[in-house]
Amino acid sequence: MKAFGRVATTIRSFWRTLRSPAVHLSLGFLTLGGFIAGIIFWGGFNTALEVTNTEEFCTGCHEMRDNVFEELKTTIHYNNRSGVRASCPDCHVPHNWTNKIGRKMQASKEVWGKIFGTINTREKFLDMRLTLAEHEWARLKANDSLECRNCHDYDSMDLTRQAGRAAQIHRTYLATGQATCIDCHKGIAHRLPDMTGVQQGVQAVPAADTAH
Repeated sequence: MKAFGRVATTIRSFWRTLRSPAVHLSLGFLTLGGFIAGIIFWGGFNTALEVTNTEEFCTGCHEMRDNVFEELKTTIHYNNRSGVRASCPDCHVPHNWTNKIGRKMQASKEVWGKIFGTINTREKFLDMRLTLAEHEWARLKANDSLECRNCHDYDSMDLTRQAGRAAQIHRTYLATGQATCIDCHKGIAHRLPDMTGVQQGVQAVPAADTAH
């Protein structure tokens, strides 16, 4: 009976705490209010995240719409026999949540380019094309072409259906981690800049690894 009495006392004490005022509001009300506010905040945050992760958002400014987006529309990633389309965020934003947030934070710095008109004319864009491309190539190189792997997976490749040279390179360099997608696959969605002096394909792999 004593044990039951202690439990009952504990329950009554907890109930009084929930109903007792915390400044002007009860703890229970504050807890419920905080829970509801958290849901509203998360819903708003996630909605904003998804809205900024659409092709419509990416092409909302003329810098993207009139330049790189027009180029994308001529590629197999946009129109193809299977009807599978890769949009801007598919190639520039990782799908998993943690890396997506990191990329969004990184991309927020690009707003300054819009504010200061860094590429607000075709001429400025063409002058900056190599710099912009090299920045994106370096980013993809650093994250092991994470965005490419949103869709493409080496373990799912049927190498027997690839051209001999492609299959050999994938088997030798991609499977072993000596190279990553962006080392060879530059300019697949946008036109290449002047590539003078830029290493391409397996040339970009350290010389010590190319003897295989």
